[in-house]
Amino acid sequence: MDLNINRNATGSLVRQLVASVSDWINAHGIRPGARMPSIRQLATENGLSLSSVIKAYDQLVASGVLESRHGSGFFVAQRRPEALAPEAEEAVAWKLFDNPSIQLKLGCGWLPDVWRDDSDLGQAIRQVVRCDSHALFNYSTPLGSAPLRLQIQKRLGLIDIHVDQAQIITTQGASHGLDLLVRTLLEPGDLVLVESPGYYNLFNLLKLHGVKTLAVPRTAQGPDVASLERLLGAHEPKYFFVNSMYQNPTGTSLAPSVAYRLLQLATLHDFRIIEDDIYADFQNGPTSRLASLDALDRVIYLASFSKTLSSSLRVGYVVAQPEIINRLAEIKMVTGIGCSLLAENVVATLLANGAYRKLIQRLRLRLNKQMANTLRQLEPALWEVFAEPSGGLFIWARPRHVPAARVQRIAEQLQVQLSQGSTFLPNGEGNDWLRLNVAYTQDARAQAFFREIERESTVGTSVLMGIDIK
Repeated sequence: MDLNINRNATGSLVRQLVASVSDWINAHGIRPGARMPSIRQLATENGLSLSSVIKAYDQLVASGVLESRHGSGFFVAQRRPEALAPEAEEAVAWKLFDNPSIQLKLGCGWLPDVWRDDSDLGQAIRQVVRCDSHALFNYSTPLGSAPLRLQIQKRLGLIDIHVDQAQIITTQGASHGLDLLVRTLLEPGDLVLVESPGYYNLFNLLKLHGVKTLAVPRTAQGPDVASLERLLGAHEPKYFFVNSMYQNPTGTSLAPSVAYRLLQLATLHDFRIIEDDIYADFQNGPTSRLASLDALDRVIYLASFSKTLSSSLRVGYVVAQPEIINRLAEIKMVTGIGCSLLAENVVATLLANGAYRKLIQRLRLRLNKQMANTLRQLEPALWEVFAEPSGGLFIWARPRHVPAARVQRIAEQLQVQLSQGSTFLPNGEGNDWLRLNVAYTQDARAQAFFREIERESTVGTSVLMGIDIK
C-alpha cells in the first residue's frame, strides 16, 4: 500500500496520511469489511512513524471510513460516508477550505499552519483558563471584552486612528463585521461600490442581502479615481467598500493622493467608505489609511486577527461613530447573542504581554523574504505581474504564454490548488489572472509548478518565433 506521502508538503503529515488512505480505498474500490494493513505494516511500507499511523487510523475511524475491531485490527467500514459525486464536487465553491486536502493551496488567503507559533497562543489560553474561568462559560458583552477593546484602542493609536472604546465593537472575524455592517446599514435594492478585482466573499454577502453593486477598477495605487468619478456622475451609491493595504487579491495599497481624493468624493457625493484593513498588521512602512485621515467622519474601519494570529479564534473588530456601534451591537445580539469571551481574552492577553507584537515582526520578515524571492521567480518575460506589492501575502499575476486552461491542468497534475481570477470579479467574468500567496511559493510543489510554466512558456514562445528548440 504505497501512499506516495510527500514529506516536503506544508501541511500536517497525519492529515496527509488520512486523505491518502481514504483516496486509496476509493481509487482501488476496496470493498466494505476488507482488512486494512496493520499499523506496523503501513508504517514500514511508507517510512512513517507508528505514532503517525496510529493518529491517522484513529481519525479515519472517527470519520467513519474505517472500523476498529478489538484484537483483529482495522477494516474498511461497512457503511462509509458517501463521497461527493464528481459533478457535485466541481460545483463546490469553497475547495480552499477543504482541510483534509493534500493539495498545496497556492491561492489561499491565509498563512500555512507551519508558520503559526502555537507556544505563545497555548500559553495565553492556559493563562486565561487558569485566571479567568468566567471566560470558559459565558458570553462576551455586546460591545466585546473590555480588556480586548482597550488593547485595540492602543493599537489603533499607533496608526493614528484615535478613538474611544465606545467606538469599538468586537466581531467573529472581519467577515462577521462585514455582515453586521450590511445588515445594519443597507437594505435590498441599495446601491454600493466595490473594487474589481476584490474580495469574493463580500460580493457573495451583498448578493445574499439583495444589495446592488457597481465595480470600480483597482489600480496599483488604489481604486481608479477617474472611473469612480464617472460612476458617481450617473449613480448615487450609499457606501464604497475599500481594501486599504495589501488588497485582496492584488496586494496593492492606497497611494496618498488617491486616499485624499476618495475622501473628497465621499463628501461631495454624500457616501460613506467601509475600509477593510484586515492585513494591517503586515504593514512594513508608512501608508495612507482613510480612517486616520478622516477621523471616522465618513469612514467605518474594520480589521481582524485571523490572518496573523489564528483563523480559528475568530476575533475581529469594527470602529465607527458611537451611534453606528450601538446599532451594530443590537444586530450582533439579535443574530448571534455575542462573541467568544474566551477567544477575546486570549487575544487581549497576547496583545498586553507583547507576544503578538513579536509574532507579527517575525511574520513580516518572513513574508518580505518570500515576496522578494517570488517576484524574482516570476520572470517578466514569462509572467505579467499586476503590481509589485511592498508587503503582505498576495501577488496578482498571470503567465504570458500559457493558456489558462493549460495552467489549471498543470496545477492539478502537480497537486497545486489555484485561485482563479474570475472568483475575484463581482460578476464572475472569465479571467486568467491568479492570486498567488507568497507564503506557499517556496514549497516543492509550487516550485515544480513555476518550472513547468517556464518550460511551456519557453516552448510556446519559440514556436511563435519559428525557432526549433530541439
